[in-house]
Amino acid sequence: MALCKEYAASLPFSLCFQGFEAELASLPGSYAPPGGCMLLALRDGRSVGCIAMRPLAASGYLAGDASPACEMKRMFVQPASRGLGLGRMLGEALLVRAKQAGYAMMKLDTETTFVEATALYRRLGFAEAPRYNDDPLEHTIWMTKNLG
Repeated sequence: MALCKEYAASLPFSLCFQGFEAELASLPGSYAPPGGCMLLALRDGRSVGCIAMRPLAASGYLAGDASPACEMKRMFVQPASRGLGLGRMLGEALLVRAKQAGYAMMKLDTETTFVEATALYRRLGFAEAPRYNDDPLEHTIWMTKNLG
């Protein structure tokens, strides 16, 4: 939970529109298996990064939809551990978990100002896509990756 709070504090905006405090209070909540997961990156025995996945309710994952979708959330690596490839490793591991969980597609949203993160998502195979949520921020980019 400490990494999630550090992640939120690092952002240039508040996550109140996402109900972030309630999300923390109910962990693992929507990130619980079988449709979700949370992964940590360790360095010298310490948690220095995190990433999470949750089902997109509208995708029908829980109803056995033929093309269920999940969402990548909360990717964060502490500044002192950046540049080591941990973000890429977290992303790749999450994509493997998503395929194992039976998802056909992963979605995410990011901000145009998050240049390094957006470049990483592109290297992981994500492409810009139409809006899939109600994110109210002005510079949001929505991305998707087919997992099939």
